Amino acid sequence: MKSSSLRAARLLRTSALGVSLAVAAVSAPAFAQDAADTAADDGNSDIVVTAQGRAQRLADVPVAISAVNAETLQNSGANDIRQLNQVAPSLLVSSTGSEANGSARIRGIGTVGDNPGLESSVPVFIDGVYRSRSGIGLNELGEIDRVEVQRGPQGTLGGRNSSAGLISIYSKKPSFTFGATGEVTYGNYDFWRLGGSVTGPLGDTLAARIDGVWVKRDGFYRDTTNNTDVNDRNRYFLRGQLLFEPTDALSIRLIADYTYRDEKCCAATYIDNSVNPYIGDLNNPSTPLTPLQPNGNNIINVLRDLGQPLSALNQGYGRAISVSPGRSFAGETKDYGFSGQIDYDFGGATLTSITGYRQYRSSQASDTDYGSVDILYRAPSDDAYRQFHTFTQELRLNGEAFDGKLDWLIGGFYANEKLTVRDNLRFGNQYGRFATCRLISGGGLAGLYSPTSPSCIIPGVGPATITGAFGAAAPAILGALTALDGINDRGSTNDRYFQNGTNWALFTHNIIHITDKLDLTLGARYTNDKKKFSATFGNDNTGCTTVQGLVGGFTGVPALAAVTQGLIGLACQGNSTAELNGVSIRDKRSEDEWTGTAILSYKPTDDLLLYASFARGYKAGGFNLDRSALKPPLVTFASVGGAQALVGNLQFDPEKVDSYELGAKYSTGPFSLGLSLFRSDFRNFQLNTFNGTVFLVQNINGCKADLGGADRDTSAATGACAADNVSWGVRAEGVEIEASLVPARNFRMAAGLTYANTSYRNNLVGTRLGAPLDPALRKLPGDNLSNAPELVATGSVTWTPELGSSGLTGLVYIDGRMTSDYNTGSDLFPQKEQDGYALFNARVGIRGRDEKWGIEVWAQNLFNKQYAQVAFNSPFQAGTTAAPFVDPQYPGGRQIFSQFLAEPRTYGVTLRGKF
Repeated sequence: MKSSSLRAARLLRTSALGVSLAVAAVSAPAFAQDAADTAADDGNSDIVVTAQGRAQRLADVPVAISAVNAETLQNSGANDIRQLNQVAPSLLVSSTGSEANGSARIRGIGTVGDNPGLESSVPVFIDGVYRSRSGIGLNELGEIDRVEVQRGPQGTLGGRNSSAGLISIYSKKPSFTFGATGEVTYGNYDFWRLGGSVTGPLGDTLAARIDGVWVKRDGFYRDTTNNTDVNDRNRYFLRGQLLFEPTDALSIRLIADYTYRDEKCCAATYIDNSVNPYIGDLNNPSTPLTPLQPNGNNIINVLRDLGQPLSALNQGYGRAISVSPGRSFAGETKDYGFSGQIDYDFGGATLTSITGYRQYRSSQASDTDYGSVDILYRAPSDDAYRQFHTFTQELRLNGEAFDGKLDWLIGGFYANEKLTVRDNLRFGNQYGRFATCRLISGGGLAGLYSPTSPSCIIPGVGPATITGAFGAAAPAILGALTALDGINDRGSTNDRYFQNGTNWALFTHNIIHITDKLDLTLGARYTNDKKKFSATFGNDNTGCTTVQGLVGGFTGVPALAAVTQGLIGLACQGNSTAELNGVSIRDKRSEDEWTGTAILSYKPTDDLLLYASFARGYKAGGFNLDRSALKPPLVTFASVGGAQALVGNLQFDPEKVDSYELGAKYSTGPFSLGLSLFRSDFRNFQLNTFNGTVFLVQNINGCKADLGGADRDTSAATGACAADNVSWGVRAEGVEIEASLVPARNFRMAAGLTYANTSYRNNLVGTRLGAPLDPALRKLPGDNLSNAPELVATGSVTWTPELGSSGLTGLVYIDGRMTSDYNTGSDLFPQKEQDGYALFNARVGIRGRDEKWGIEVWAQNLFNKQYAQVAFNSPFQAGTTAAPFVDPQYPGGRQIFSQFLAEPRTYGVTLRGKF
């Protein structure tokens, strides 16, 4: 369902916030220069950023960039990068099944899903150090000076994996003046947050800073089965810094930090037709079961009969979750590291060296079916986690030449990333009965359905009926049903994936001052990326091999295909098979890419900048860290040469983008306005989609020839394209407007609007060679990408009036984000549509002289707007595909759906102090 521009425009017109300033924008601009002072409230201070590797006034930078200062972050309640959504209209940050792999999108482009093998389209840099995945930015950030959000590919200075943009976060530096801050916050859900910092000199040339945060909060979901809540907060963060400045020419900054989280995440609820009308009758049982009713779903009968309360399937936005007894969402995260930045001014040139080492480890248990029936789970374990060890080194040298006509920069970058994933995904204690009942209930054998009986068939009558129906194959089918019924608490004992990635790059970025008003910027980067992959599997699902052995020979017999393929598919879901137990595979890949930029900028007056740019970006290829991608489960590994012969199926190609932009920036001190028009074309777009059973990773491309609708049917064999006709598959184009106004010293408004038509080409293929698109993705051609609303508006108003002559000041702050309709599922099924909505935050307070103390009352999601971050196919919970549950409304047949809800309204009070 494509987002409606008309409906979005109506949303914006009728919103109270839209009436005020189109109230959409980036928050109050901020500094992004290491040495910059805090911006004055009168709006007349120059805004300095370092997006091009050197300090420049924001108004002089021919790049689409939003800068958010510490004051705006504090007022908006931003503690991690998710809250940047409220102040940056082109940015959307969300988290789903694991906060370890949250996703950031810019202009509708980002990495989808929880597969750590896919790198970020929008990387996060903290104090100049690259973080391995953008989800790491979901940690507490401590005392922050500013955040820069650069939009569009940043392939020259940002490097690989910045194909959509990048987020740069800068912490507050140590000061040579003594100071300290403290904060105590209490809110609903028993929310506590304590934060503080101390900074000051340790001598004439050495200063230090220590800051820390502790957070605890009850969860937003309630698990009554296990008497606990989920999506809680229990974390702390510590950071220490030293700043050594022995001379005016030399600066050395050392940073060490540690984050720990012990939290339960991430629960989900079922979607019903009060949330999305396209659910229709999917959540209704079929009464009677046979014949299967046109207004009922056999999988609901199965879930109900095995213990799922039907009330959970019809609770709207309720937050009572369905969890099996003994299952848990417990998780533990440790993230720590250190970095050192050296800046040395030689006189004619400045050298910058940034060295970083990071270690990140996150474990996450889950009731992975998100229901009461025990189908699939990950148990809490010290031997199940994802872990990154990352070392990075960047060197930059920049200076001027030819009497200032050339502002040159050269540099190099090196990174080594060691990724380990250990997984213990297993079928639950009720999986066998669930699987046999799913098979029996949905077809011609439904009359035999008996969920309390072995193999889910009526004793006596069931075996006899099957014998009569299948003749000589009946003993094998009955044996396979028995084996499938016995698959309980089976699966991975410990799957281990290892990836060792090394990349290095050389780059240059040069600004040529053709005249005093006309500049030409040229940048180029060469990147070499290598990855070594290996995996060793542990699996005790002998039921899979038993079923394959019993009925594998009948899958090609037309009269037996449906039942035998169903038996094997359910017994061997995701290639969970004892045939892989103890098996190891390995592979490697290498790639070289050139990226760069060219910008022509012109300043007809001191207040106006015009520019046109081209940029090429690149996101590295890699390996899908999921054994399900090795092969379909119907055949054994032995029959196709073993797992090692199939390891190439785990590879995916690098994503590439060509981007064009026209922009203008106008700044007169208290008023600033920015405008950019953009178009970006993506080849080999990396898409990760959960189809209800496994995750699919495909490189999406377009075909210049008309495929005649073959990419929109249910066949995996149709829709191929000649390799020389393969072209870009995703295009993002639109316009961005940002404005800020300071009409009085204590009053600031900021507004912005993004219109982004980020959509797939009309004719799509699944590889760079033109292979057909996977049928599960048949809704993609011609439609918008997931989580890519066409219209987004953000805005903020800050008023800090003086209260008499005592030095007291007030604070009145409100920000909002309005979003048009969009689809939250990467397969674009209509059941995953999200209506447009508006979110507001507010903060009111009083502050002492020089803000030495303050008390503030605040609310996030002020009007308690309920919506879904991401909707997805409920794992394995699909009934029979038959009319009327067919395309176009029901591309998943009788598949049911779940959702990760956004946070509800929170409110509280904050006390601050500083000296």
